[in-house]
Formats: sequence, structure tokens, C-alpha cells
Amino acid sequence: MIEVLAQTFKLAQVFTISRGSRTETNVIAVKISRGGVVGWGECLPYARYDETLESVAAQIATVPEGVTRAELQGLLPAGAARNALDCALWDLEAKATGKRVWELAGLPAPKPEITAYTLSLDTPENMRAAAAKNAHRPLLKIKLGTPDDMPRLEAVRSGAPNTTIIVDANEGWTADVYSDLAPHLVRMGVAMVEQPLPAGDDGMLAEIARPLPVCADEACHDRASLPHLKGKYDVINIKLDKTGGLTEALALKEAALAEGYGLMVGCMVGTSLAMAPALLVAQGASFVDLDGPLLLAEDRDHPLTFDQAGVHPSDAKLWG
Repeated sequence: MIEVLAQTFKLAQVFTISRGSRTETNVIAVKISRGGVVGWGECLPYARYDETLESVAAQIATVPEGVTRAELQGLLPAGAARNALDCALWDLEAKATGKRVWELAGLPAPKPEITAYTLSLDTPENMRAAAAKNAHRPLLKIKLGTPDDMPRLEAVRSGAPNTTIIVDANEGWTADVYSDLAPHLVRMGVAMVEQPLPAGDDGMLAEIARPLPVCADEACHDRASLPHLKGKYDVINIKLDKTGGLTEALALKEAALAEGYGLMVGCMVGTSLAMAPALLVAQGASFVDLDGPLLLAEDRDHPLTFDQAGVHPSDAKLWG
């Protein structure tokens, strides 16, 4: 039996990127029950990819009850709906066999990974204060993506002078704006910039200087994206809501490494249930951004543990 549950979780504070703000996150949880065993998965429908709670639920409703993971890959496209189902099927098999998902996938036992903590787009003054409050964290990700981002970047660096910083523009810059900003990003020790130009208008990245690593986020969904990234990006951001689940995410990771890309593993603003499978993909990645639960005012039972060692693998009671 496949059940779809639309759920809302409040955020700890307003979260803003270049496309807008939110005070809560609306996710879909999928519950698959077979033979007295229950598997869970979670996805976040994303408007940027023309997804809504209703459209994702409708996609899930087309999937037959007894679907296997292998069959699922051809039934639904990469995206949120397939992600929730795929992860629920992994969880179901783990619980049915008494094994962990990493064992089923032939992976080494996972370890904690240092994750970025995201500072949302705000005034320079507020971003400096947020950076100072989180200056103890080893990695901060700052949301930018406007023509007036230099004061914000300077404010964050002054608030957290010793922290590694990565920048996410969420497609908000033009080629001219990025070209002007790039030397300053390097000067301020920014380690990587994520999706500086719109995914459909990123050809200039192959023509302009890339003085620091550029990461494809909106431009990279699954293995079919890789041919379009050559010469433009140095790193890819793997998100399960884009790949359509853990199955494709692991395949994308392998293919991207074979082609020489650096790896980032990211997330939408979801709960620990969404982060748990992504952490398996994040093992050994250059950048990990699985801070979704840290941005929430409430989380699921048996949540992931975050401490100085990073984000820890899930308890089987949560997932996998």
C-alpha cells in the first residue's frame, strides 16, 4: 500500500533566497506498507521545477502498488515524486531484510560529514550578525544573487573571519555581475560559487574566467545533465529531489567522479527523513550541505544528530 501525506514544518526563522522567502516548508512523505513492514521517504516539491504538492501527489498515484526500485526508474522522471518513492522502497527493503541501506547498496558504513550551515539572503547588517552567531561553524553557505551583493559578502566575512565560505547565487547573477564579483570572491577566500548564472543561460561560463570552482545546481539533475555541463562547471550539486531518489543519486555520483567533477551533496529545506539517504551519497564529497533540519523549528522523531563532527548517519528507526 502506498500512502501520500502532505506535511508542514515551521522554520526556525524566515528563510530567503533570490527567488523569495518562506516561514515554513511543505513536504510530502510517502509510506509504503507491505507484509507488515513499513518504509518511508520524503520529498519537497519545488516550484522552480514546476512541481506542486498536488502535481507530485498525482505522479505518485500513477505508480502501481507492487512497484520495484528498478521498475520505478522508468515509470517516473527524475524529480521529487520519484525521490520519495525510491527512498521509501530502500527503507522498506532495509526493514524487511534487517540490513541497513548502505549494506544493501554495497557501500562502506557511513560516517559523520561536516555540513554547511546556510545564511539566507538579508541586509548586510543582519547577515553580519548571523555570520557572527554561527562563526563557530566550520562551513557557512551564504545565499546571494542580487546586483548588490558585495556589501553582504563583506559583512559575512567580517562576522565570520575564520570560517570557510561557499556562495549560492541561485541563478541570480548575470555574466557581467559574476565577472565583476569573482575576483572579490577569491580575495575573500570563498571556496566555491554555486549556480551563478541561470541554468538555461550559462553558456558564458565556458567563455569567462573561472578563478574559483563553479558548481552546477539547477543545471544538474541526473546523469543526463552531465554532457551539458562540460567546460562550464567544476563541481556538481547532487540533490535527491532532483535526481529522483537515492538510486539515481548514487549512479550520478559515480558518473560525475569518472568525468572528473568535484562533488557537492545538497538538500531542499526538508526534515531529517530527507537528509538520511542523502548522507549516504555525501560520503567523501568535497562539500556537504545537509542542514535542512537545522533550519527547522520542528523535526521528526529520531532526528539526525548534528554536532562538532558533523551530521551523523541515521538511526534505523528514522530511515534505512
